[in-house]
Amino acid sequence: MLFSACLSLTASLVLSIDAVRLAADPGTSLSCNLNAVISCGTVASSWQAQLLGFPNAFLGLMAEPVVITIAVASLGGARFPRWFMFSAQVVYSIGLVFAYWLLYQSMFHIGALCPWCLLVTASTTLVFSTLTHVNIRDGNLWLPPRIQAALTNAVNAGFDAIIVTIWLLTLALVIVLKYGAQLFA
Repeated sequence: MLFSACLSLTASLVLSIDAVRLAADPGTSLSCNLNAVISCGTVASSWQAQLLGFPNAFLGLMAEPVVITIAVASLGGARFPRWFMFSAQVVYSIGLVFAYWLLYQSMFHIGALCPWCLLVTASTTLVFSTLTHVNIRDGNLWLPPRIQAALTNAVNAGFDAIIVTIWLLTLALVIVLKYGAQLFA
């Protein structure tokens, strides 16, 4: 969780800097504008990149330090109240839905991909899966006992790691199937 949140924070910082550069000069060329498909500038210039009236990357600058703090404190032995971890799960679930909505918009409406945005999506997926793992393991989600027991058994068996691996590989496959050789043109 710590590593993935740090990756997402780094990507959010780069995207925020690029958003400021684009605001100052809309014609500026970004270093990640590689071709017609891999084009941060195309994605950053869309209305979806500023859904709340400011660059979406600023959300990462606000949210990821919180995740990093939770991860570091947990590594140090801190135990957070159940309500806090449940709330973190809810908020991060909303963040995951937002990340995948942005990916969908990028792939099927904007028609371009941003490598930094893809890193945010992948790392958000990893943070979500790790947070879910911890919350299931620690019983923080207020699930019915039978569902809690089944999910705890699945987590203990490592099925959650298998699921997130398949999830990310499927995501990569969808991108390759959608864009194919255009990714490398």
